[in-house]
Amino acid sequence: MTTDQSLVTEPGAGPTHPVLVGSMLYTLVDPDRGHEVAYNRWYERDHYYGGCMTGPWCFAGSRWVATRPLKDLRFPIENNSVNDPVESGSYLAVYWVESGHHDNHFAWGADQVRKLYLAGRGFQERRHAHTALYLHQSNRYRDTDPVPVDVSLDHGYAALVSVVVEPSGGRTKSDLAAWIDSDGLPSLFAGGPVASCAQWTAVPRDDMTSNAPMDLGSPPIDPEATMQLFFLEDDPRGCWQRFLDYARNLEASGVGRVTSAAPFLRTVVGTDRYTDELW
Repeated sequence: MTTDQSLVTEPGAGPTHPVLVGSMLYTLVDPDRGHEVAYNRWYERDHYYGGCMTGPWCFAGSRWVATRPLKDLRFPIENNSVNDPVESGSYLAVYWVESGHHDNHFAWGADQVRKLYLAGRGFQERRHAHTALYLHQSNRYRDTDPVPVDVSLDHGYAALVSVVVEPSGGRTKSDLAAWIDSDGLPSLFAGGPVASCAQWTAVPRDDMTSNAPMDLGSPPIDPEATMQLFFLEDDPRGCWQRFLDYARNLEASGVGRVTSAAPFLRTVVGTDRYTDELW
């Protein structure tokens, strides 16, 4: 780990790799009660591949789950910008799309999902809590030679925490970013299991997403807001106080506020683990 409180914004010395993440699909869904196993198997064994991974320029994906104890940690309880109501959303899938190919992949995805539904390969017993597209903004790291965010979905991290921050009190997104780098992330990273933070800006609904064959749940976050995905090496319950402190300190600064914070565990691929722990 780093020995000081400075942030690492790019991976350490080494070759520059041309395959970089530029866009993200963030899709948070609840199966209907009684359909948890069927949904998990359909998504993992069909839709994960047929609806996303076989598409052009999508080079990585991963699935995460919020058990009932993890849902109980979410905040804020009211007016949550992602989880509204706060308990909505049990399974999160995230996908990396290569930089420069946003339109190529998501045009394919919009067409593909319609084809799958017409072919009877949809799953009606589910509800989207928040499905939206995001553009990559920046990365921040704990270590001087970190796991690059571009390969983080394949690294095998134990957990992921999704946080949305936005400016407040008349401050700007630049003011918020400066506070995050100088005060927020150094203390959140220091001496703990939070290894990295990927930051994103939401894509407004467009013709592709507006014509989806299902309700996509809560709308994209505010254009001035930032989605932060934190990759953790351990169960988030062991370090959740760090995120509570992060939100409290941000609020106290007058620069911004946290409008959503939600922890997830990595799913165990090929199993139905956690399907009986969602509610």
